[in-house]
Amino acid sequence: MKKNKKVLGFIALVLVLTMLAGCGSKNNNAENNAQGNASGANNAATEQSGGEVSGEITVLTQRTDIVDTVFKDYATKFNEKYPKVKVNFQALSDYEGQVLVRMNSDDYGDVLLLPTSIPIKDLPEFFEPLGEYSELSKEYIGLEERMVEGKAYGIPTAVNFSGILYNKKVFADAGIATPPKTPAEFLDALKKIKEKGDAVPLYTNYADSWPLNQWESVLTTVAGSVDYVNVEQPNTDENFVPGKPHYELYKVLYDAAKEGLIEADPTTTNWEASKGDMANGKIGTMVLGSWAIAQVKELAANPDDIAYMPFPTNASEVIMPLSDDYLLGISKHSKNKEAARAWIEWFVKESGYPTEVAGGMSPVVGAPLPESLKAFEGTDVKFELQAPAKEGQEGLVDKIDKDAEIGLWQEGFKKRIIEAAIGNLNESYDDIMKDLNDAWVNSRAKVTKE
Repeated sequence: MKKNKKVLGFIALVLVLTMLAGCGSKNNNAENNAQGNASGANNAATEQSGGEVSGEITVLTQRTDIVDTVFKDYATKFNEKYPKVKVNFQALSDYEGQVLVRMNSDDYGDVLLLPTSIPIKDLPEFFEPLGEYSELSKEYIGLEERMVEGKAYGIPTAVNFSGILYNKKVFADAGIATPPKTPAEFLDALKKIKEKGDAVPLYTNYADSWPLNQWESVLTTVAGSVDYVNVEQPNTDENFVPGKPHYELYKVLYDAAKEGLIEADPTTTNWEASKGDMANGKIGTMVLGSWAIAQVKELAANPDDIAYMPFPTNASEVIMPLSDDYLLGISKHSKNKEAARAWIEWFVKESGYPTEVAGGMSPVVGAPLPESLKAFEGTDVKFELQAPAKEGQEGLVDKIDKDAEIGLWQEGFKKRIIEAAIGNLNESYDDIMKDLNDAWVNSRAKVTKE
């Protein structure tokens, strides 16, 4: 690999975002008014003076840790611009599970995070379209993941990059001088941490479940191609076979668990406690999005101990994929959609949440890059958006996955892998992969014929 090629790739990303900012429209009133008349979510409302937007809205969030502090401060600042809007917050500890129950009724707040477990094609049944993708993409990046028939249904709270959070002091104490680059090097590093005996080498957060889904976000890194997830994956019958990205990705999890390099008792893990343990050197690594960097750093006596690295890969190029954090949308049943839209745009553009709290990039086109991303300038690491699906195949991966009941973004088969590795299930890793691949093949054959 040539370093100058990597640097050019990184610079190209920055230039693309900057150029997009230059061509972005600042006055889309015609489009917004048309959209608002159709859906009630009039973007133009936020271009009027704040005093003309009024109403009471309920905002659902997964951030139980800051809902009573940071979010209340946001509401105060928001009211300086929109004094006639009252903002209420409801934090859900098991966001995906709890919000899906609420969505069986018409009462699931006004502004909420789009659940990843809802099929993309079903979003119009629950959410208001925020506008045409062709127009909104001039203002925001990352809208593609929740787009239906050319309309965007959510705006990212942040654009994350994915990899491994680690404690540099734990690595140094175990004699690990540089971050491992390949799966073999990574497992060797974990073994050294275990031999040292002071920290859990790889913390899975098995009990809380949802952190296991973070593994799926590094698939692009393992593949070494931005085309794999949305372009190649829906057109292959070898999604979980040896040598392919999914097989190689989860083999790392299986091997780590089988070698005793994870928690002694995965069923007793605790997400909130794990952040403090990582900060204090009791955990070596966790597979998490960049959003976790700030959360752990703020708990560390020495924030510089907390660092981030790409997921280990044998690919010829090291790509840390840019992907959406949760997207904010508006309930189809909201009675105050203008106020809801005002909150979303203020939150994304003015609160500082995307970079200061979420630890990622702002989804606003042309926004400055965060310090955590600048740290990789001049390295062999590339930061790239995943290639969108081919025309006519939008949402196909999601459709195949749902029909096959695999749950790419659910914890089910990840837990199964861990259980098999530690001996609680009588099946091998290859048994699991064959089962998943068979389900994928059968589903793909069915879905592509529909």
